[in-house]
Amino acid sequence: MSRIKIDKVSKSFGALKALDGVSLSLEAGRSLALIGPTAAGKSVFLKCLVGLYGADGGAISIDGEAVGISDERPAALNDRIGMLFQQNAFFDSLPVWENIAFRLIANGMARDEARAEAEALLPRVGLPAANADLFPADLSGGMQKRVGFARAIATKPDILLLDNPTAGLDPILSARVDDMISALARESGACVISVTSNMVGITEAYDEIGVMHEGQLRWHGSAKEAETDDNAWLRQLLAGSREGPISTLTAAA
Repeated sequence: MSRIKIDKVSKSFGALKALDGVSLSLEAGRSLALIGPTAAGKSVFLKCLVGLYGADGGAISIDGEAVGISDERPAALNDRIGMLFQQNAFFDSLPVWENIAFRLIANGMARDEARAEAEALLPRVGLPAANADLFPADLSGGMQKRVGFARAIATKPDILLLDNPTAGLDPILSARVDDMISALARESGACVISVTSNMVGITEAYDEIGVMHEGQLRWHGSAKEAETDDNAWLRQLLAGSREGPISTLTAAA
């Protein structure tokens, strides 16, 4: 059974159709890289899955159970989903450990226990536990991404939604972050959907790849299939070519 199943989900903002009947499924322990040009609907898709946006139509289910397409979700669902936002969305006045443990504390965990959980997570994302008392402003871009990821996995979620986890990072650090995401997904058995613009080594870092353009899912398959499939949208994105169905003017808008 699929961990996540999305069936013909749509979302519009006025006359703009951000999602146009998107359908896909993903099993537990699998990681999916969602790629596409700017304004393709990728981030809107994640926000509909997490419940920040209510979809206009379609169906979303987790482990075979419908969770609703509106933003009124069962409270128990919140802890099953972890999300890394593109701009990290830290509380600047709180230290690293408290940012990581924010949801744990909100759920009633004692602060000393929550701090211990946060400190244990830092080495898992490649940071020393001593960084727990730093503040977001003290961290480099790469460190912030790792702290954001630690926060996303703090509640041991079944589903991880990552919005551009490598944005603004150099290619070497981007590859390391992608490898960390895949490794932690395999270890925890979580289902991962990652919106990414990093094409370097993408077929090695993720199990599956999905291609979005103009609110539609144009291709979805395994990373191995992506290496040879002749889908025009897929090939243009992986090659970084100006030639193909994605207009460079539209992609830059």
